[in-house]
Amino acid sequence: MNSPSPPPRTARALLRQGTDSPVETHVLMEDNRRASLVIGLYDQNIAHIERRLGVIITVNGNRLSLRGHLENTEIAKHVIEGLYEQARSVSELVTGDVDSMIAEVRAQGVLFPAEEVQTPADEGTFAEITTRKRRVRARNVTQNAYLRTLRSHELVICEGPAGTGKTWLAVGHAVSLIEQGICERLILSRPAVEAGERLGFLPGDMREKVDPYLRPIYDALYDFMEARHVERALQTGMFEIAPLAFMRGRTLTNAVVLLDEAQNTTSMQMKMVLTRLGEGSRMIITGDPSQIDLPHGQKSGLVEAARILDGVEGIARIRFQEADVVRHDLVRKIVTAYDADLKRSASPVPALGS
Repeated sequence: MNSPSPPPRTARALLRQGTDSPVETHVLMEDNRRASLVIGLYDQNIAHIERRLGVIITVNGNRLSLRGHLENTEIAKHVIEGLYEQARSVSELVTGDVDSMIAEVRAQGVLFPAEEVQTPADEGTFAEITTRKRRVRARNVTQNAYLRTLRSHELVICEGPAGTGKTWLAVGHAVSLIEQGICERLILSRPAVEAGERLGFLPGDMREKVDPYLRPIYDALYDFMEARHVERALQTGMFEIAPLAFMRGRTLTNAVVLLDEAQNTTSMQMKMVLTRLGEGSRMIITGDPSQIDLPHGQKSGLVEAARILDGVEGIARIRFQEADVVRHDLVRKIVTAYDADLKRSASPVPALGS
């Protein structure tokens, strides 16, 4: 007879499992608009905090009562206060913002008094991208490291699974550099390799032929800039679509060069792109080594470059993991499940009778 399945792990169940005595604290939010953003539609943000931190939160107008074990209650309190402050400059707070604030608070170490934490003033706060259209804050520790690395290095290689924000944040950083006048143009490139499909002949001019491959980058551009500004930049050449085959022999100066889906470049293509970097330019290379669509036996230029250039001064490497996926919670679970299956299939099968 099968035993009954265990009940879901609710905040109250998690609270009862602990051995420490629960504590209670309160948060008062005086601004009604900001308070409603923090609480979320149908209290969804509060419910998300309860699930993530194992605390019980009672909403009574603008006053929240938090009950749970000391550490989790302190984290939840600082998360709510951080979201309340963030609500000054945004029109919506979603569960992704809650996850970001939880990661940020945990990185700060809220249980330690401020005078005991010997860190620079800006290191306790996650980095942000600011453009004329929007402001975006890193949502986890790896994204924070990624944004800080983009600011301090001229060439950054970023690897990681889908949904971690590596391309989206790179585009946002590039737009901010253009708007600040640090760089004069943005050059977008991506290998034209089908993901297991044959698309056949594509009609149109050069931009129309490569548009299907660069759609994710366009989507990110529209997130950080008004559509009319994107179109104008494409028409004037401030934003340039540069297929890999057309980059040979060029020296790219005062530009931000973004090579996306770099796992599908060959060794020769990657070397050629890397040597295009000119004075006053920045280069960002992104890709997912687990999704290589090159012909069987063909080396990935991204994997090879990451190995060869590891430790070279001036070149930084950022690696996202499955836990850094920020799209939808199901996406994180899907990536983790596929990775676990890959590891199982790669492990040796024990011999019979062993």
